[in-house]
Amino acid sequence: MAENVRQRLHHELNELEKRAQSRALATLEGINLCSNDYLGLSNDPRLRQAVENAVGSTAVVASTGSRLLSGNSRDWEELETDFAKFAGTEAALYFTSGYAANVGLLSSLLQPSDIVFSDSLNHASIIDGIRLSSVGKVIYEHCDLHALRDKLEQYRSGPGARIIATESVFSMDGDQAPLSGLLELAKEYDAELIVDEAHATGVFGRQGRGLAAEVGIEDKVLAIVHPCGKALASLGGFVCSSRILKQYLVNRARTFIFSTAAPPYMAHQIRAAMHLVSAADPERSHLHAIQELIRVKLRDGGLNLGPSSSQIIPVVVGSNEAALHIARQLQSRGFAVRAIRPPTVPQGTSRLRLSLTSKITTAQASYLADSILEVVGAIRRSPILAGHA
Repeated sequence: MAENVRQRLHHELNELEKRAQSRALATLEGINLCSNDYLGLSNDPRLRQAVENAVGSTAVVASTGSRLLSGNSRDWEELETDFAKFAGTEAALYFTSGYAANVGLLSSLLQPSDIVFSDSLNHASIIDGIRLSSVGKVIYEHCDLHALRDKLEQYRSGPGARIIATESVFSMDGDQAPLSGLLELAKEYDAELIVDEAHATGVFGRQGRGLAAEVGIEDKVLAIVHPCGKALASLGGFVCSSRILKQYLVNRARTFIFSTAAPPYMAHQIRAAMHLVSAADPERSHLHAIQELIRVKLRDGGLNLGPSSSQIIPVVVGSNEAALHIARQLQSRGFAVRAIRPPTVPQGTSRLRLSLTSKITTAQASYLADSILEVVGAIRRSPILAGHA
């Protein structure tokens, strides 16, 4: 008898409920700790005005087609030129999401004879792009240069190209990839390096140009992906690269070729955001200060924050139940925070993911740290929940 799809859906959802892994859409209220709007530009009146001006001045409010058909415009071409200068690369190509940028880049670039070396904690968009390429995939231990060297040595004599793919700031642990070391290994083993700057754009580097720019390798890697939906408070993402790679992607990247282009006014929003980010040194300084304040308080209180060294701070508590309980308690105190559970993170590492923005005041950061310590302390003293923390 054929499996009933509707019954299967009910069964799988019930299993998620039993494991405390079920998710639901919700609008959170309070001090936002789930946001990727790291510089607070999403409600900046200057960006709002730029969007209003753009909508009022552009001839159309829809692109009407893909870039290769009717959706191209001078607005996008000029923005790509400007963004390449911001990123420190020869060229840039805009995709309608950061996810589409990674998937389009990797699935079109990689050939079956190639080997890609992927950090074990890379984002789903990198993983999916590699899967779609049907390429040989080698996973190396997270940020472990010695492990990567061993694997590069193992595949040194392969016939195809060798590509190393990594995030610069990792989305769940908030730590930084050793980009300089990765580039050195790439040079030694005749490999290329691809860097996803999703959580570093706007936050790290001179003028917020990212971690690759901060360590001075932006013109030495094969490609850098700069999404626009986080610190740039916009939409889409750029693959920043050489001119020849850009032209190749225009011809081969399916997520570019077969996607309707974003409307022209969005190009003006991204350009305005790019200029605001470039001038946001005070906001970056404040963001770095509050993240360090919270890390010091929580680590002094004995909490596991993993290797975090960015505006993303995981508070690893172990069980799904403990993470959900702590999130509810913090929500009742005015913090918009959610529990992160498997399969997003490995079993036994459920956590709160504190995603900080420059809009959080020093007083709020201090209150947040104190509240977390108080709630976790209460769990550890509870005979019911103690085993879960």
